[in-house]
Amino acid sequence: MRPPGERFNALLSGRVRPVAGTVTGTVAVLVIGVIFGALRQDSYRATEALALVIPVLAAAVLGGQRAAYIVGVVATATFTFIIPPFGTPRIEFTQDLVALIVFLVVALVVGAVVARRVETLGHLEQQREQLLRSVSHDFRTPLSIICAATSDLMQSPDYDEPTRQRLQTLVLDEAERLDRLVANLLNLSRMRSDGLRPNLQAVDLGELVAHATDRLRRIFHDVELVVNVPAGLPLLQADYTQLDQLLTNLLENAVRHSPPGGVVSLAVLQRSEVVEIKVTDQGPGVAPEHAQLIFEPFWSGSVPGTSGVGLAICSAIVEAHHGTIRVAEPSGGGGAEMIVDLPY
Repeated sequence: MRPPGERFNALLSGRVRPVAGTVTGTVAVLVIGVIFGALRQDSYRATEALALVIPVLAAAVLGGQRAAYIVGVVATATFTFIIPPFGTPRIEFTQDLVALIVFLVVALVVGAVVARRVETLGHLEQQREQLLRSVSHDFRTPLSIICAATSDLMQSPDYDEPTRQRLQTLVLDEAERLDRLVANLLNLSRMRSDGLRPNLQAVDLGELVAHATDRLRRIFHDVELVVNVPAGLPLLQADYTQLDQLLTNLLENAVRHSPPGGVVSLAVLQRSEVVEIKVTDQGPGVAPEHAQLIFEPFWSGSVPGTSGVGLAICSAIVEAHHGTIRVAEPSGGGGAEMIVDLPY
Protein backbone atom coordinates (compact mmCIF):
# COMPACT_ATOMS: atom_id res chain seq x y z
CA MET A 1 0.00 0.00 0.00
CA ARG A 2 1.31 3.43 -0.93
CA PRO A 3 1.96 5.93 1.87
CA PRO A 4 -0.54 8.83 2.27
CA GLY A 5 1.82 11.35 0.68
CA GLU A 6 2.11 9.32 -2.53
CA ARG A 7 -1.66 8.74 -2.67
CA PHE A 8 -2.27 12.48 -2.33
CA ASN A 9 0.25 13.21 -5.08
CA ALA A 10 -1.56 10.67 -7.24
CA LEU A 11 -4.78 12.58 -6.71
CA LEU A 12 -3.13 15.88 -7.53
CA SER A 13 -1.50 14.60 -10.68
CA GLY A 14 -4.81 13.22 -12.00
CA ARG A 15 -3.95 9.51 -11.98
CA VAL A 16 -7.26 8.59 -10.23
CA ARG A 17 -9.96 8.21 -12.89
CA PRO A 18 -13.40 9.92 -12.94
CA VAL A 19 -15.16 6.53 -12.71
CA ALA A 20 -13.63 5.96 -9.27
CA GLY A 21 -14.84 9.36 -8.08
CA THR A 22 -18.35 8.79 -9.47
CA VAL A 23 -18.71 5.34 -7.93
CA THR A 24 -17.30 6.39 -4.56
CA GLY A 25 -19.49 9.48 -4.37
CA THR A 26 -22.63 7.64 -5.46
CA VAL A 27 -22.13 4.86 -2.89
CA ALA A 28 -21.55 7.44 -0.16
CA VAL A 29 -24.74 9.30 -1.17
CA LEU A 30 -26.80 6.10 -1.03
CA VAL A 31 -25.38 5.18 2.39
CA ILE A 32 -26.16 8.63 3.78
CA GLY A 33 -29.63 8.49 2.22
CA VAL A 34 -30.36 5.15 3.89
CA ILE A 35 -29.14 6.43 7.27
CA PHE A 36 -31.23 9.61 7.20
CA GLY A 37 -34.19 7.76 5.70
CA ALA A 38 -34.17 5.49 8.74
CA LEU A 39 -33.90 8.45 11.14
CA ARG A 40 -36.73 10.40 9.43
CA GLN A 41 -37.98 13.04 11.92
CA ASP A 42 -34.91 12.67 14.18
CA SER A 43 -32.68 14.80 11.89
CA TYR A 44 -32.67 18.36 10.63
CA ARG A 45 -32.93 19.16 6.94
CA ALA A 46 -29.80 21.34 7.04
CA THR A 47 -27.84 18.45 8.53
CA GLU A 48 -29.07 16.13 5.79
CA ALA A 49 -28.10 18.60 3.09
CA LEU A 50 -24.62 19.18 4.50
CA ALA A 51 -24.05 15.45 4.83
CA LEU A 52 -25.03 14.89 1.18
CA VAL A 53 -22.66 17.60 -0.01
CA ILE A 54 -19.68 15.66 1.42
CA PRO A 55 -19.84 12.87 -1.21
CA VAL A 56 -19.99 15.54 -3.92
CA LEU A 57 -16.74 16.99 -2.58
CA ALA A 58 -15.18 13.52 -2.47
CA ALA A 59 -16.22 12.91 -6.07
CA ALA A 60 -14.72 16.24 -7.11
CA VAL A 61 -11.39 15.39 -5.48
CA LEU A 62 -11.26 11.84 -6.81
CA GLY A 63 -12.80 12.24 -10.24
CA GLY A 64 -12.94 15.88 -11.28
CA GLN A 65 -15.83 18.07 -12.45
CA ARG A 66 -17.78 15.45 -14.39
CA ALA A 67 -17.85 13.09 -11.41
CA ALA A 68 -18.89 15.98 -9.14
CA TYR A 69 -21.79 16.88 -11.44
CA ILE A 70 -23.05 13.30 -11.63
CA VAL A 71 -22.85 12.75 -7.88
CA GLY A 72 -24.45 16.18 -7.32
CA VAL A 73 -27.49 15.13 -9.34
CA VAL A 74 -27.64 11.77 -7.51
CA ALA A 75 -27.41 13.57 -4.16
CA THR A 76 -30.24 15.91 -5.17
CA ALA A 77 -32.42 12.96 -6.16
CA THR A 78 -31.60 11.25 -2.85
CA PHE A 79 -32.44 14.43 -0.97
CA THR A 80 -36.00 14.26 -2.32
CA PHE A 81 -36.45 10.85 -0.72
CA ILE A 82 -35.46 11.97 2.79
CA ILE A 83 -37.68 15.05 2.99
CA PRO A 84 -41.45 14.71 3.51
CA PRO A 85 -43.25 12.80 2.14
CA PHE A 86 -40.60 10.22 3.09
CA GLY A 87 -39.53 7.52 0.64
CA THR A 88 -40.97 9.18 -2.47
CA PRO A 89 -39.52 11.59 -5.01
CA ARG A 90 -42.51 13.92 -4.52
CA ILE A 91 -41.92 17.17 -2.68
CA GLU A 92 -44.12 19.71 -0.98
CA PHE A 93 -43.95 23.04 -2.77
CA THR A 94 -42.64 26.36 -1.51
CA GLN A 95 -40.17 25.55 1.29
CA ASP A 96 -39.18 22.08 0.09
CA LEU A 97 -38.88 23.14 -3.55
CA VAL A 98 -36.66 26.07 -2.60
CA ALA A 99 -34.54 23.80 -0.38
CA LEU A 100 -34.16 21.29 -3.22
CA ILE A 101 -33.12 23.95 -5.77
CA VAL A 102 -30.68 25.55 -3.33
CA PHE A 103 -29.16 22.15 -2.55
CA LEU A 104 -28.73 21.32 -6.24
CA VAL A 105 -27.06 24.67 -6.98
CA VAL A 106 -24.78 24.47 -3.94
CA ALA A 107 -23.79 20.86 -4.66
CA LEU A 108 -22.94 21.57 -8.30
CA VAL A 109 -21.10 24.85 -7.63
CA VAL A 110 -19.09 23.52 -4.68
CA GLY A 111 -18.24 20.36 -6.59
CA ALA A 112 -17.07 22.34 -9.63
CA VAL A 113 -14.97 24.74 -7.53
CA VAL A 114 -13.28 21.93 -5.61
CA ALA A 115 -12.66 19.94 -8.81
CA ARG A 116 -11.05 22.93 -10.54
CA ARG A 117 -8.92 23.60 -7.49
CA VAL A 118 -7.73 19.98 -7.38
CA GLU A 119 -6.98 20.08 -11.12
CA THR A 120 -4.98 23.29 -10.62
CA LEU A 121 -3.02 21.73 -7.77
CA GLY A 122 -2.41 18.66 -9.92
CA HIS A 123 -1.08 20.83 -12.73
CA LEU A 124 1.19 22.68 -10.32
CA GLU A 125 2.41 19.38 -8.87
CA GLN A 126 3.24 18.10 -12.35
CA GLN A 127 5.11 21.31 -13.16
CA ARG A 128 7.01 21.08 -9.87
CA GLU A 129 8.13 17.56 -10.75
CA GLN A 130 9.07 18.65 -14.26
CA LEU A 131 11.02 21.60 -12.87
CA LEU A 132 12.97 19.37 -10.48
CA ARG A 133 13.80 16.90 -13.25
CA SER A 134 14.76 19.73 -15.60
CA VAL A 135 16.94 21.57 -13.10
CA SER A 136 18.67 18.41 -11.92
CA HIS A 137 19.59 17.43 -15.49
CA ASP A 138 20.36 20.88 -16.87
CA PHE A 139 22.55 21.83 -13.92
CA ARG A 140 24.27 18.47 -13.62
CA THR A 141 25.70 18.52 -17.16
CA PRO A 142 27.57 21.85 -17.00
CA LEU A 143 28.62 21.24 -13.40
CA SER A 144 30.09 17.87 -14.37
CA ILE A 145 32.01 19.47 -17.23
CA ILE A 146 33.29 22.27 -15.01
CA CYS A 147 34.40 19.80 -12.33
CA ALA A 148 36.14 17.54 -14.86
CA ALA A 149 37.95 20.42 -16.62
CA THR A 150 39.01 22.03 -13.34
CA SER A 151 40.24 18.68 -12.01
CA ASP A 152 42.35 18.19 -15.16
CA LEU A 153 43.87 21.65 -14.78
CA MET A 154 44.73 21.04 -11.13
CA GLN A 155 46.13 17.51 -11.57
CA SER A 156 48.15 18.30 -14.70
CA PRO A 157 49.72 21.75 -14.19
CA ASP A 158 52.22 21.24 -17.07
CA TYR A 159 49.61 21.18 -19.85
CA ASP A 160 50.72 23.03 -22.96
CA GLU A 161 49.20 26.47 -23.44
CA PRO A 162 46.64 25.53 -26.16
CA THR A 163 45.27 22.67 -24.02
CA ARG A 164 45.14 24.89 -20.95
CA GLN A 165 43.25 27.59 -22.88
CA ARG A 166 40.83 25.02 -24.27
CA LEU A 167 40.00 23.72 -20.78
CA GLN A 168 39.68 27.24 -19.37
CA THR A 169 37.36 28.21 -22.22
CA LEU A 170 35.28 25.09 -21.55
CA VAL A 171 34.91 26.07 -17.89
CA LEU A 172 33.90 29.61 -18.84
CA ASP A 173 31.40 28.41 -21.46
CA GLU A 174 29.68 26.06 -19.03
CA ALA A 175 29.67 28.69 -16.26
CA GLU A 176 27.93 31.10 -18.65
CA ARG A 177 25.47 28.37 -19.56
CA LEU A 178 24.67 27.92 -15.87
CA ASP A 179 24.19 31.67 -15.57
CA ARG A 180 21.66 31.63 -18.44
CA LEU A 181 19.79 28.73 -16.81
CA VAL A 182 19.56 30.58 -13.51
CA ALA A 183 18.36 33.74 -15.30
CA ASN A 184 15.59 31.75 -17.00
CA LEU A 185 14.49 30.16 -13.73
CA LEU A 186 14.42 33.55 -11.98
CA ASN A 187 12.36 35.02 -14.81
CA LEU A 188 10.03 32.03 -14.66
CA SER A 189 9.51 32.70 -10.95
CA ARG A 190 8.75 36.38 -11.63
CA MET A 191 6.42 35.44 -14.46
CA ARG A 192 4.38 33.22 -12.12
CA SER A 193 4.30 35.62 -9.19
CA ASP A 194 3.31 39.00 -10.63
CA GLY A 195 4.32 38.84 -14.28
CA LEU A 196 7.36 40.35 -15.96
CA ARG A 197 6.92 44.07 -15.51
CA PRO A 198 9.22 45.86 -17.96
CA ASN A 199 11.25 48.86 -16.89
CA LEU A 200 10.69 50.94 -20.03
CA GLN A 201 13.49 53.00 -21.54
CA ALA A 202 14.69 53.96 -25.01
CA VAL A 203 16.44 50.90 -26.49
CA ASP A 204 18.64 50.90 -29.58
CA LEU A 205 17.93 47.48 -31.05
CA GLY A 206 21.06 47.49 -33.22
CA GLU A 207 23.23 48.11 -30.17
CA LEU A 208 21.38 45.42 -28.21
CA VAL A 209 21.86 42.85 -30.99
CA ALA A 210 25.59 43.64 -31.22
CA HIS A 211 25.98 43.28 -27.45
CA ALA A 212 24.02 40.02 -27.25
CA THR A 213 25.77 38.32 -30.18
CA ASP A 214 29.19 39.34 -28.90
CA ARG A 215 28.42 38.02 -25.42
CA LEU A 216 27.15 34.72 -26.87
CA ARG A 217 29.91 34.28 -29.48
CA ARG A 218 31.23 31.12 -27.80
CA ILE A 219 27.98 29.20 -28.35
CA PHE A 220 28.38 29.61 -32.14
CA HIS A 221 31.53 27.47 -32.41
CA ASP A 222 29.68 24.76 -34.39
CA VAL A 223 27.36 26.96 -36.44
CA GLU A 224 27.63 30.11 -38.52
CA LEU A 225 25.78 33.19 -37.30
CA VAL A 226 24.46 35.61 -39.93
CA VAL A 227 23.21 38.96 -38.61
CA ASN A 228 21.26 41.49 -40.66
CA VAL A 229 20.32 44.64 -38.75
CA PRO A 230 19.74 47.76 -40.89
CA ALA A 231 20.74 51.21 -39.70
CA GLY A 232 18.16 53.78 -38.72
CA LEU A 233 15.83 51.53 -36.77
CA PRO A 234 13.43 53.40 -34.45
CA LEU A 235 14.13 53.30 -30.72
CA LEU A 236 11.95 50.90 -28.78
CA GLN A 237 10.33 51.79 -25.48
CA ALA A 238 11.28 48.55 -23.79
CA ASP A 239 13.16 46.86 -20.97
CA TYR A 240 16.77 46.44 -22.12
CA THR A 241 17.50 43.50 -19.81
CA GLN A 242 14.37 41.62 -20.81
CA LEU A 243 14.98 42.11 -24.53
CA ASP A 244 18.54 40.90 -24.01
CA GLN A 245 17.11 37.77 -22.35
CA LEU A 246 14.69 37.40 -25.27
CA LEU A 247 17.49 37.45 -27.86
CA THR A 248 19.66 35.17 -25.73
CA ASN A 249 16.95 32.52 -25.47
CA LEU A 250 16.02 32.71 -29.16
CA LEU A 251 19.63 32.41 -30.31
CA GLU A 252 20.51 29.65 -27.88
CA ASN A 253 17.36 27.76 -28.94
CA ALA A 254 18.33 28.14 -32.62
CA VAL A 255 21.87 26.88 -31.98
CA ARG A 256 20.58 23.92 -29.99
CA HIS A 257 18.36 22.81 -32.86
CA SER A 258 20.85 23.43 -35.68
CA PRO A 259 23.14 20.68 -36.96
CA PRO A 260 26.94 21.17 -36.82
CA GLY A 261 27.99 23.36 -39.70
CA GLY A 262 24.50 24.85 -40.00
CA VAL A 263 23.55 28.50 -40.25
CA VAL A 264 21.64 30.56 -37.68
CA SER A 265 20.39 33.90 -38.93
CA LEU A 266 19.17 36.93 -37.00
CA ALA A 267 17.37 39.61 -38.98
CA VAL A 268 15.59 42.77 -37.88
CA LEU A 269 13.07 44.57 -40.10
CA GLN A 270 11.00 47.71 -39.65
CA ARG A 271 7.35 47.16 -40.44
CA SER A 272 4.34 49.41 -40.08
CA GLU A 273 4.22 50.33 -36.37
CA VAL A 274 6.33 47.32 -35.36
CA VAL A 275 9.91 46.12 -35.45
CA GLU A 276 10.17 42.50 -36.55
CA ILE A 277 12.88 40.19 -35.21
CA LYS A 278 13.47 36.89 -37.01
CA VAL A 279 15.73 34.13 -35.71
CA THR A 280 16.05 31.21 -38.14
CA ASP A 281 17.72 27.83 -37.74
CA GLN A 282 18.28 24.79 -39.97
CA GLY A 283 17.00 22.21 -37.52
CA PRO A 284 14.12 19.74 -37.85
CA GLY A 285 11.49 22.47 -37.65
CA VAL A 286 8.28 22.57 -35.62
CA ALA A 287 5.20 20.51 -36.45
CA PRO A 288 2.03 22.62 -36.93
CA GLU A 289 0.33 20.94 -33.95
CA HIS A 290 3.24 22.04 -31.73
CA ALA A 291 3.25 25.69 -32.86
CA GLN A 292 1.66 26.87 -29.60
CA LEU A 293 2.94 24.12 -27.28
CA ILE A 294 6.55 25.20 -27.72
CA PHE A 295 5.80 28.39 -25.77
CA GLU A 296 4.47 26.45 -22.77
CA PRO A 297 6.76 26.01 -19.74
CA PHE A 298 8.67 22.69 -19.59
CA TRP A 299 7.70 21.66 -23.13
CA SER A 300 10.97 20.70 -24.80
CA GLY A 301 9.66 18.62 -27.71
CA SER A 302 12.03 16.02 -29.11
CA VAL A 303 15.22 17.67 -27.82
CA PRO A 304 16.43 15.82 -24.70
CA GLY A 305 18.15 17.57 -21.84
CA THR A 306 16.43 20.92 -22.27
CA SER A 307 14.38 22.61 -19.58
CA GLY A 308 11.69 23.90 -21.91
CA VAL A 309 11.45 27.28 -20.16
CA GLY A 310 13.41 29.44 -22.62
CA LEU A 311 10.64 29.99 -25.16
CA ALA A 312 8.07 30.34 -22.37
CA ILE A 313 10.14 33.22 -21.00
CA CYS A 314 10.34 34.70 -24.52
CA SER A 315 6.56 34.56 -24.83
CA ALA A 316 6.08 36.24 -21.43
CA ILE A 317 8.57 39.02 -22.27
CA VAL A 318 6.94 39.71 -25.63
CA GLU A 319 3.50 39.75 -24.05
CA ALA A 320 4.71 42.18 -21.38
CA HIS A 321 5.81 44.50 -24.22
CA HIS A 322 2.42 44.16 -25.99
CA GLY A 323 4.00 42.31 -28.90
CA THR A 324 3.50 38.93 -30.54
CA ILE A 325 5.67 35.87 -31.05
CA ARG A 326 5.08 32.93 -33.38
CA VAL A 327 6.94 30.16 -35.15
CA ALA A 328 6.92 29.61 -38.91
CA GLU A 329 8.79 27.63 -41.54
CA PRO A 330 11.50 29.67 -43.29
CA SER A 331 10.68 30.74 -46.85
CA GLY A 332 13.52 28.54 -48.14
CA GLY A 333 12.09 25.49 -46.36
CA GLY A 334 13.56 23.46 -43.50
CA GLY A 335 14.23 24.54 -39.97
CA ALA A 336 12.17 26.94 -37.87
CA GLU A 337 11.81 30.70 -37.83
CA MET A 338 10.89 32.53 -34.64
CA ILE A 339 9.19 35.82 -35.44
CA VAL A 340 8.76 38.56 -32.83
CA ASP A 341 6.84 41.78 -33.49
CA LEU A 342 7.42 44.62 -31.02
CA PRO A 343 5.59 47.95 -31.26
CA TYR A 344 7.57 51.19 -31.28
